[in-house]
Amino acid sequence: MKLCFNNERVLAVVAHPDDAEMLCAGTLARAKADGAAIGIAVLCNGDGGQPHKPIRNLAAVRRREMDAAARLLGAELYCGSISDGTLTDDRPTRLLLTEIYRQFRPSLVLAHSPSDYHTDHRAAAAVAEVASWFCASRGQKTKSTPLPASPALWWMDTVNMSGFEPGFYVDVTRFVPLKEKMLACHRSQTARGNDRSFSPLLDLMRLQARARGAQAGVAAAEAFRAHHAFKRARAW
Repeated sequence: MKLCFNNERVLAVVAHPDDAEMLCAGTLARAKADGAAIGIAVLCNGDGGQPHKPIRNLAAVRRREMDAAARLLGAELYCGSISDGTLTDDRPTRLLLTEIYRQFRPSLVLAHSPSDYHTDHRAAAAVAEVASWFCASRGQKTKSTPLPASPALWWMDTVNMSGFEPGFYVDVTRFVPLKEKMLACHRSQTARGNDRSFSPLLDLMRLQARARGAQAGVAAAEAFRAHHAFKRARAW
């Protein structure tokens, strides 16, 4: 099966500054290579991810890190600046993301799985889904104009693949080196590899890409599942 993202506008909605690198940066890179416009909306500011030796003004540090990673990818970056661990599916956050959708105007949204392990990931999934409806509704008022139609929505793989049944895979073999370079931008988090409460991000990303690739018959892949709600499914 061949999938082409030409003329699409693909937006990843993630909770934390390094989530896109882990779960969908290869697909974003492939979409850009096909001719798509790509963006990343990061809802939390990453202030809870302190290494063993605390970093002052961690949120500002992580903003610089995600700016650098987004530049490598060539993606537009949107930041929600919500504190880690406090992300909820409430009306202000729905409208915040609705406005981001209306600014970027995606045809496809990549979002966390509703069953991911992290509470911020699950909240991001809920907000991403609701805002994908709101963004095309004239009854939901934000600064920018509504989209003519709601974007398609794909649920991303979970971190470490726990509890996620893939619906399909995207071959990202040629983009794994870019994913690695993007992860390397997040120095405040890669330094946490030896923390008992954390995991070596680069090793985890490589393992997941290889495992999903093995399932799909390629060297490296990212896994997704389409959101099949009424009026949301798309033919590709």
